Amino acid sequence: MKKPLALIATALLCAGCAPAADTTPAPPGPTTAGPSAPVSLSAGSGPQAPGGTAPATTGISWDQASKDKARETAEQAMADFARPGVEEQRWANDLARWLTPQATADYSAVDPANVPAHRVTGPATLSVDETNGYGVTALVPTNAGTYTLQLLRTGEEAPWKVNRLTPPTS
Repeated sequence: MKKPLALIATALLCAGCAPAADTTPAPPGPTTAGPSAPVSLSAGSGPQAPGGTAPATTGISWDQASKDKARETAEQAMADFARPGVEEQRWANDLARWLTPQATADYSAVDPANVPAHRVTGPATLSVDETNGYGVTALVPTNAGTYTLQLLRTGEEAPWKVNRLTPPTS
């Protein structure tokens, strides 16, 4: 019976040495997370982001000029991508002007000789989410099938950049 009492006494002694938990409430004021966007919870306010923490649009509205530039970027990027006979360094440099920094890193190891497409065969078509002016998906037909390109921009006046080129599914 002495051992359990010794263990309990040791546990109590150790607990007494631990610093006390701070129970002082945090002062009111802003947090380091920054201000959140106003949220409308009224009926018919439109779609909300997960958790209802953001307004239904991202601040860039779509216009015809934005759509035209996205379509043009997709077509030009795919035209530079679909050149398997071009020397690797030239292919990578030409393609990089259309890519996001992440995509530039991702596609830097691609050997253009392995690209099945040789040419763009028609105009790009866009799948536009009217609530998101920062991104768009473009479908670009090639002789090897239709590629899906994800395009992003950082602002209304920023250029569209390709973030991903997805080959056709078999």
